[in-house]
Amino acid sequence: MTEKTTAEVIQVPNMLKLKVGGRGGIDMAAIAKAEAALKSLSGNFGQWLNDEIVKLEAARQAVKTEGLNAQTVETLYLRAHDLKGLGATYDFPLITRLAASLCKLIDDPDTRLKAPMFLVDAHIDAIKACVRDDIKVDTHPVGKALSTELEARVAEYLGAAG
Repeated sequence: MTEKTTAEVIQVPNMLKLKVGGRGGIDMAAIAKAEAALKSLSGNFGQWLNDEIVKLEAARQAVKTEGLNAQTVETLYLRAHDLKGLGATYDFPLITRLAASLCKLIDDPDTRLKAPMFLVDAHIDAIKACVRDDIKVDTHPVGKALSTELEARVAEYLGAAG
């Protein structure tokens, strides 16, 4: 006795494809135009990156003067998160990686007030050093050492705390 089962396959329309480019695919001319616009702004990247570093340093100083509290650590997290998103855009993918590590350290609102300040400071100092010394990528020997060590310390801390 064998039983045969039948199945019906339902094709679901790809609504995302329709929303982002219709049926014709991606508009390469629009991408080229956006890339050109970004390139034309690249002369400002250094100043914009420095502005973000100043904001990060101000957030750190607020922690030092007011203490690590919900408001100061949230501001610090937001500044690090901004750099995480902007580092690669500003031609510093290493800063994106370092800022991501800092975000990981203080990501959880329930535990961020216990984050070791020496590790927060190490991340901020590393980010500032990368800008100062023009270390853009983690293939640079110093960049590799910084990112590897900081990520290991964050993983070690979170592993012990968790």
